[in-house]
Amino acid sequence: MDAEVRRLEEELQADLQKANTAEDIEALRVKYLGRKAVINQLFAKVPSLSGEEKGKWGKNLNLLKNKITSAIEEKIKGLGSAEDKIDLSFPAKKFDKGSTHIVSVVSQEICSVFEKLGFTVVEGTEIENEWHNFSALNIPLDHPSRDAFDTFYLDIPQKNAQNGKFLLRSHTSPSQARVMNIIKPPLAVVSPGRVYRPDQVDASHSFMFHQVEGFAISEDINFAQLKGVLLNFVRLFFAPDTDLRFRPHFFPFTEPSAEVDISCFICKGKKEKCSLCKGKGWIEILGCGMIHPKVLKNCNIDPKKYRGFAFGMGVERPAMLKYGINDIRLFYENDVKFLEQF
Repeated sequence: MDAEVRRLEEELQADLQKANTAEDIEALRVKYLGRKAVINQLFAKVPSLSGEEKGKWGKNLNLLKNKITSAIEEKIKGLGSAEDKIDLSFPAKKFDKGSTHIVSVVSQEICSVFEKLGFTVVEGTEIENEWHNFSALNIPLDHPSRDAFDTFYLDIPQKNAQNGKFLLRSHTSPSQARVMNIIKPPLAVVSPGRVYRPDQVDASHSFMFHQVEGFAISEDINFAQLKGVLLNFVRLFFAPDTDLRFRPHFFPFTEPSAEVDISCFICKGKKEKCSLCKGKGWIEILGCGMIHPKVLKNCNIDPKKYRGFAFGMGVERPAMLKYGINDIRLFYENDVKFLEQF
């Protein structure tokens, strides 16, 4: 027994010196303290000893087992400060990946389509004044949209009284006035961004939403070119076989003006109970028209020499149509389960 114990202690010391990783330590633990370990084989011999020897070796083997346990624990602590304590092969903890919000994705996709058609992307300012938001765009003082109940006016002193009060822009159209006062024709611009209106929040309305404004000006632009641009857009954005329908409408800043519908890209107008078009076959998508001569004049562009067209659309509505989303509030509730789908 003496010889076997000494051999075991010497072997343990040698193994401890060689152990440099957590795997090595675990192998030592199994070898010296496991069910089939050598020390357990020594314990199995104790019953065959004489009475006096039983007490002696029972005590000695227990001390040896405690010694082995302490030695292995100390070795583990020693490895705690070593560089190889990190197991680079061990799977990392799962972490969440961020992604672009679906509204931003759709806005970028819309702008990308128009960039392919020769438009330049220009972002406007969200805090505007009455001149750029209304007056320059031929929206008169008595127009309902200029009422305090329909616009977020700001209590900020205005140095230039002619520009009127400051406000959170109610549409992206002020970009027209700002761009036309800086860049002279010919030009083609799309301007995306947030807009604000004090609407009651429901499944289809929000006090803050997103729009994309587009306009082009040159000496020979006409309504047919506007139709061609919009037809190319809807076929690139929705589906290659999408058609357009123009309905006469009124906007203060365009004349003539039209509302634009697209053919239903789900049922193609063939289902009475289509979830998208409700059996009508058409879906309203945007407003457009030829830029009013007064708007050109207000922006220091000669309406006798130049003509232009303009169009505007929301971003959330095309996103809802394209991805089958039925409630605008889902975009802004920060529900990760919803956002992760895109």
